[in-house]
Amino acid sequence: MSDLLRDLWYFAATSRELKRGQMFRREIMGEPVVLGRDNQGKAFALRDICPHRAVPLSAGRIVATDGVQTVECPYHGWRFGAGDGVCKQIPSLVEGQPYEAGRIRVRRFPTHEANGIVLVFVAADPRFAGEAPPAPEFGLGDLVEPKFVIDRIFAANMDNAVVGLMDPAHVPYVHNQWWWRPPSAGKKLKQKRFVPRERGWAIERHAPSGNSLAYRMLFGGEVTTEISFMLPGFRWEVVDNPKSRLFTLTCLTPENENSTRITQVTYWKNAPLLDALKPILIPAGREFLDQDGRMVDLQNTGLAYGPSMLWIDDIDVQAKWYLKLKREWVKSREENRDFTNPIEATTLRWMS
Repeated sequence: MSDLLRDLWYFAATSRELKRGQMFRREIMGEPVVLGRDNQGKAFALRDICPHRAVPLSAGRIVATDGVQTVECPYHGWRFGAGDGVCKQIPSLVEGQPYEAGRIRVRRFPTHEANGIVLVFVAADPRFAGEAPPAPEFGLGDLVEPKFVIDRIFAANMDNAVVGLMDPAHVPYVHNQWWWRPPSAGKKLKQKRFVPRERGWAIERHAPSGNSLAYRMLFGGEVTTEISFMLPGFRWEVVDNPKSRLFTLTCLTPENENSTRITQVTYWKNAPLLDALKPILIPAGREFLDQDGRMVDLQNTGLAYGPSMLWIDDIDVQAKWYLKLKREWVKSREENRDFTNPIEATTLRWMS
């Protein structure tokens, strides 16, 4: 997992998934992570392995220990602070035995919860116990609760998943359903202005493509859109007009070297037609992800033979940018300096 980026925030779960007093296990960057919400309502994330006998802590329970919310291992009752991972109690110890519970800890992943999603900070140092840097906000503003969330596990490494996510030329072939990009719409010249943003880039605000039927149906006129990408794997698209706003946040989280979780979180406000269409939008969104997933599976049949991939301008420039950003992030960490975005403003052109 050495090529995955660290010292960054990753999507972990939605707020709705974290039930008060409950926990569950999720794999993030090759690490088993127990995600939960303590009995006081605070989200937490710890390495899901008890350092005593390696039993998953997620199989235990959340209990209070001397006024502190702790996770109790189901095997021998060792208790670890939900907020700091420090061992608070070893029930089998008797007076005079030379063990200090407070010197034992499990890895803690700092959490940030806002707008209905929970992010975790994955530090390069597994012993990290300090304050994490500010989490990305994405510009969600007052969109505090997702309208719906869909996710899928792609059998792909993080790089291939990200490159597929930002590919602009596959839409008329992979997503050519009648309500989005019907084949009759044909292909048109796309010319978009790209500008650098924090740890990424954005397509400057513009009118949606004329052959995107869904936008015209849902919003009518005066619609503009802006699309942004940020390391390690966040992409968000804002579609709005003076009255309404639709915000789709796509989060990529590597489970391990060969598996990536993709989660699409959708928000909107002042869009009654979207409210009415919600029962249809959810399965449509799932089909969108399934279409991409099927293409990933097809791609894997070729990648199994270890071929080189040919990237061309301009449709693959964003893929090249992504790798540039990764290299700069790693180099800035190694040299203990601020990250410098290597992307320069430019206009890209392609047919799709």
